[in-house]
Amino acid sequence: MQRRQGRVNAGLLLLLYQISQVGLQNIPSVTLGVLALNIFLFLNPVRPLSEVCISVNEGFYRKNWQRLLLSPVHHADDWHLYYNMISMLWKGIMLEKKLKSIWFAYIIAVFSVLIGVVYMVLEFMLVKILDDPSYEMHCAVGFSGVLFALKVLNNHYNPGRVSSILGLQISSKYACWVELVAIHLISPG
Repeated sequence: MQRRQGRVNAGLLLLLYQISQVGLQNIPSVTLGVLALNIFLFLNPVRPLSEVCISVNEGFYRKNWQRLLLSPVHHADDWHLYYNMISMLWKGIMLEKKLKSIWFAYIIAVFSVLIGVVYMVLEFMLVKILDDPSYEMHCAVGFSGVLFALKVLNNHYNPGRVSSILGLQISSKYACWVELVAIHLISPG
């Protein structure tokens, strides 16, 4: 889980281009802050990814709870950052305007920590159900879990919409679940 250094970050450049196309003045403050924090930590990581990722072994057994705060805002590579932050940009614009900035910031903070806890619980359950201790070592970074939670919240506040996933028209109510399965099938890691 090491980032390659010394290469052009095409994903980062494309992300900055997309942000410029939307316009900084059109991005609500908390959403812009989340984007800036994630980009800053991508360019200046607190520690190597292997030291910020969350796992049952590191988070629970070793009681390295700071990983709950660090793992969501670190990304494996520039494309991981790009896809997560583009998703954050659109979800943030829609939800922050509806919920207002203070409430949206609170939700982001709570989701960021809770997603790591849920991840550890699910991995721990896999250890017990499958009797495979390797799941305790699986380590995750990134904002994807928070984005999934925001998508569910967005669907709650904007019911009746239809999403296109892999060319199929699906009610937004179910689209987040179909998207989750599709992502797992396309990119299981």
